[in-house]
Amino acid sequence: MDTAEEKTEDATPKKRRDEQKRGNIFQSADAVSAFSALAVFLVLRAAMPYIYHSICNIMTGFFHYAANHDMLSSSFVQDVNRQAWLDIIILAAPVMLVAAGAAIIITGAQTKFKFSGEKIKFKLSNINPVEGFKRLFSLRSVIEVLKAIIKTVIIGYLIYNKIIDICAQCSGMMDSDVFHSAAVVFNDIFDLGIQMSLVFIGLAAADYLYQRWDYERNIKMTVQEMKEEFKETEGNPETKSRIRQVQRSMSRRRMMQQVPTADVVVRNPTHFAVALRYKPEKDEAPVVVAKGQDRIAFKIIEIAEKYDIPMKEDRPLARALYATVEVNQEIPPEFYAPLAGIMAWVLQLKKKEMKR
Repeated sequence: MDTAEEKTEDATPKKRRDEQKRGNIFQSADAVSAFSALAVFLVLRAAMPYIYHSICNIMTGFFHYAANHDMLSSSFVQDVNRQAWLDIIILAAPVMLVAAGAAIIITGAQTKFKFSGEKIKFKLSNINPVEGFKRLFSLRSVIEVLKAIIKTVIIGYLIYNKIIDICAQCSGMMDSDVFHSAAVVFNDIFDLGIQMSLVFIGLAAADYLYQRWDYERNIKMTVQEMKEEFKETEGNPETKSRIRQVQRSMSRRRMMQQVPTADVVVRNPTHFAVALRYKPEKDEAPVVVAKGQDRIAFKIIEIAEKYDIPMKEDRPLARALYATVEVNQEIPPEFYAPLAGIMAWVLQLKKKEMKR
């Protein structure tokens, strides 16, 4: 395969933004599941006293009623059901909130809380059997199968060990009441859940590294894609050249509009022309309002003749002003002396015109 077609270049910031807009946002689902499960089991473990007392109260009330009545009344059964459901809701609400909060926080930490609706849009490619077959035998699918096998083995091992521990405690629970025995079993179950969650967090860390590597690999770019993106973001060189030409033309047009405001034009004699304005009330020094070479210089001279602006031929000065001073800038001090004579000459011309 041609190396130009291989995805060898790291994704650019624009490429990453485009992928995020399409819903291709990096995250490890295993990390979300593992931390959410750990949060749930920790909450259940902390709520164990409440669960224990709720079950004791329900069972005590049930046995007390059964001991004093031959038959269970429908009202009593309804009361027991109502209390049981109330306890379940009281317990389930914080558990669900903690699980949802953990999932949101872990997902947001990975995605920086960026969301795109592209993933939930219907696409024919999602039901394309050919694409599905490719995904079935992709590297990602192999990794997912390996992860499932590892999780199954770990879960089986932890459950087996916990069953052995519970069986070892059975002899000691023979003399205990049913509530105490149930509390011991529940504690063991919650401890098992916490252990599995911690193990899964370790697996999630490995999955996170793999998902990051796989994501970066999939969004890599070819050299040609880099070139195309550069044209899109920086602009096609030909288009940029045309834009610069338009900008220069507009700037030149604005400059030519300032020539009639000049007091004098220093020329050489047609190759260079610099138009200067000096208004003592607002200018500290003469200001270059227009300058040009060859064709532009000829245009400045043409406008100056049209508006009867005095022109002085001084080849060295015209060249120096053109090379040194930008348009709309005051002349530097080194030009004060040579321009002083020219400005005095201009002032004399104006006085003569006023006497006429």
